[in-house]
This record gives sequence, structure tokens and C-alpha cells, in this order.
Amino acid sequence: MKKYLIVIESTENGYSAYSPDIQGCVAFGHTKEETEKNILEAIRNHLESLKEEGYKTPEPKCYAKYFEIVD
Repeated sequence: MKKYLIVIESTENGYSAYSPDIQGCVAFGHTKEETEKNILEAIRNHLESLKEEGYKTPEPKCYAKYFEIVD
């Protein structure tokens, strides 16, 4: 099992999502929940396509961390 970082951003029309470790794999949705579902499906499909074409799946390399900055 691999864990990939997913970035979800608010847009004017809802939300967009991508994984920095999986180039070209993006998803959109009207709600956060819809966007999470869509990016999971997009990643599964993308990784399956890579395997079918004989490519290795990318290794997760990114992580996220929050830092508290006091003004």
C-alpha cells in the first residue's frame, strides 16, 4: 500500500485536487467530499493505466506539515 499526498484547493466553482507525486492527475468537484471521491478515482485509474502500459507507479515522496506563525 502506498500513501500519496493530495492537495485540495478552493476555487470559484468548487474545489480542485491534485497529487504532487502523480503528475497530470487532477480532479474537480462542487464539494470537498465530491472532490475527494473524484481524486481517489482519478488516482486509481491513473495508476492502473501506468501498470497496464508497463510503467512503474510513482513512489510517494511528498508530505505536508503545518507551521504556526505568530503575527
